[in-house]
Amino acid sequence: MAPEALKLNTGAMMPVLGLGTWKATPDTVGKAVGYALTECGYRHIDCAPIYENEKEIGAAFAKIFNSGSVRREEVFVTSKLWDTEHARTDVRAACEATLRDLKLNYLDLYLMHWAIAEPKAGHTYDENGNLVTLQIPLSETWEAMEGLVKEGLVKAIGVANFTAPLLLDLVAYAKVTPAVNQIELHPYLQQERLVEFSKRLGMAVTAYSPLARPGMGEARLLEEEVVRHIASVHNKTPAQVLIRWAIQRQTVVIPKSVSPKRIKENGAVFDFMLSEREMNEIGTLERGLRVVDPYVWGHIPYFD
Repeated sequence: MAPEALKLNTGAMMPVLGLGTWKATPDTVGKAVGYALTECGYRHIDCAPIYENEKEIGAAFAKIFNSGSVRREEVFVTSKLWDTEHARTDVRAACEATLRDLKLNYLDLYLMHWAIAEPKAGHTYDENGNLVTLQIPLSETWEAMEGLVKEGLVKAIGVANFTAPLLLDLVAYAKVTPAVNQIELHPYLQQERLVEFSKRLGMAVTAYSPLARPGMGEARLLEEEVVRHIASVHNKTPAQVLIRWAIQRQTVVIPKSVSPKRIKENGAVFDFMLSEREMNEIGTLERGLRVVDPYVWGHIPYFD
């Protein structure tokens, strides 16, 4: 069976299953986090300030940790540095704001959300509809993030949405090797070479949007016949099969849900195993389809 946690290059153990909170509304996310932690055994919560729900997650954390039902030290909490905070003078303040909102003294993992620096006003566009960016070197941002580790505000730092060229640039000067590269991964977008390369550089890989939702146009991963058939063989849901597929690829997976039924189902993936044949059958679904692409919202050919 695949392990329930992966060892990071820091020596820390990162649970391979986490609860994603992207697109979880402020009025639902607190209950979802509480249910996942206290009723379903989740020990990993993935957050970000751009999701605009960290205060509500923090209220849930405070209630749970103060009650003693789950200890803070048992939960792996990830958050991210948004694009508007890349300047050296902004990184610590951004991290401290996230810690205040989450009501925590430290983060287990802090990621650079994108290799894109934006003005303080957020998404700003020129007269041609192109996203306005700032010329802030990644090295400046990373050095400031390394300072967060030294000061004890975060246990580990990493990146999200980094391609191989970006990783090569980063490791050329990083004094602290990134612990994680969080990227979009699902059977429609498997990125096998990037997954292997990230691991070769000493990074764990986290899969976001593992069910290829939202979006995808006419493509519906959960409705693919091969996925539905494998689910029926194991008496599992298609979502459970896709989550298990991600785990058996030795990646961390963070499916998002605010439905108690689905949160519980998504967590019940450690009592079965996909065969090599089944893994390969799911692998045939590769289409190169992305849920998240900066070209759509900024005319930036980030992944080209």
